[in-house]
Amino acid sequence: MTNDQLTAIVLAGGKSRRMGRDKALIPIEDVPMLQRICQIAETCAEQVYIVTPWPERYQHLLLPKSQFIQELPLPDETGNESKTHGPLVGFAQGLTQVKTDWVLLLACDLPKLRVEVLQEWISRLQQVPEEAIAALVYRNNRWEPLCGFYRRRCLPELNKYIEQGGRSFQEWLKQYPVQVLPLVDQEMLFNFNSLI
Repeated sequence: MTNDQLTAIVLAGGKSRRMGRDKALIPIEDVPMLQRICQIAETCAEQVYIVTPWPERYQHLLLPKSQFIQELPLPDETGNESKTHGPLVGFAQGLTQVKTDWVLLLACDLPKLRVEVLQEWISRLQQVPEEAIAALVYRNNRWEPLCGFYRRRCLPELNKYIEQGGRSFQEWLKQYPVQVLPLVDQEMLFNFNSLI
C-alpha cells in the first residue's frame, strides 16, 4: 500500500487535565509532541488531518502535508461540555474528510511511536478480511483504538452510535469484526496518561 492510499488523523482535542499542561506541546527531544506525531504520520500517509478544537493553538506546528479540522460541538452540547465529548467524536468529525479506504488514527501523546512498526502494519492491511472495520492492537483485554487503522466505510455506523449517545471506542468496537495487529514492543503504545 502506498502513501497516497492512506490518510492519517491525529487527535489533539484532550484537555490534559490529568497531565496539568497541554500534552501536544510537551517537547520530546526538543520537538513538540504533536509535531513529532505529525512527522511520523507524514511518512506513512500523503494527507494528515489534525482534529482539534484549538487550531490556532497549534498553528505554528503545522507541517507541509498536514491540515487542521476544527473539532466542533455536537448539536446537543453547550458550554464547556462541548470540548469534552472525547476522541470518538473527534475521529468521526475527521473521518468525514477522508477519501482513502483506510485511515491511520493516532493520539497526539505517543512519545515512543515508531514509524517502522506502523509501516509493517500498513504492509498487512491488504490481508485484512473485508468484513473487519479496523486493524488494532488488543492487549489487557481491550482494544488500543488511538494507534491503529480504520476503514473509511465505518463512518455511517460510527455516526449512528454517536447519535445514540455512544462515546466509548471499546463499546463501539465490540459490535464489529476487528483484525488484531501484532505488537512486539509494548513500550510503543506508552502514552503520557500512563505516567499519572
